[in-house]
Amino acid sequence: MTHEPQPTAAAADWNAEHYRSRHAFVFESSADLAGSWLEPQAGERILDLGCGTGELTARIAQAGAEVVGVDASPDMIAGARAAHTMPDLKTVAGLKFEVGDAHSLPYQAEFDAVFSNAALHWMKPLDTVFARVAAGLKPGGRLVLEMGGAGNMQTVIDAVNHATTALDLPEVPHPWIFPSTAQLATLLESAGLRVERTQWFARPTPLKGEDGFRAWLDGFGGAWLGPLSPADREAVLAEAEAYARPKLWNGTEWVADYRRLRAVAVKP
Repeated sequence: MTHEPQPTAAAADWNAEHYRSRHAFVFESSADLAGSWLEPQAGERILDLGCGTGELTARIAQAGAEVVGVDASPDMIAGARAAHTMPDLKTVAGLKFEVGDAHSLPYQAEFDAVFSNAALHWMKPLDTVFARVAAGLKPGGRLVLEMGGAGNMQTVIDAVNHATTALDLPEVPHPWIFPSTAQLATLLESAGLRVERTQWFARPTPLKGEDGFRAWLDGFGGAWLGPLSPADREAVLAEAEAYARPKLWNGTEWVADYRRLRAVAVKP
């Protein structure tokens, strides 16, 4: 009998339905990462690390690769299984999803590629994760990733920090790591991977609806704001939204200050 790992507090906070309905831009904007960057081939075995609800995992499998999607959130994995592996017209061959912790991946030289989109910035400390990724790659295998880079969502972070200070509340440190290109390259090389390509870029990202700022924090900031009482959380959201509005509201929609970092690294 196998036992799926228990979720951490952050992993347990995800809601697959909310993620797919309000934050589809996460996987839609990175379709080319799963295509021209990864270039999956028929017959390859590929790990999608932090697969979320599995949209890009399924896209990779459609190229003929055998793909394993792993995520720490049981709710995300349940959503991925329901959407992509039921016996109906949506089924993609060679595709399965598992709950798993990136810091204790069990794989040994099993994968031709590891793919990760918008997930690694949740996985502190990254040195442990990259060591497990390197162990799971075959010699010559590649890691293709996109994550939040230096400066990602800085206005949102500043807004929450401003709100806790203005309301005389304890600071609530955000849960992410947004490395610079040099920091990421050092982490990858320390894990024994050879960095072949990097790209840092701005991606201004519309957030759906008048409530887009709050919806973003509801979707991604649950663990961040979790230490606050319900009343303090509501006060922080209101104050942070007021702070961010002149910077991120363009008159018709919220536009988040996303900064992305991509890399391709190879196991020698």
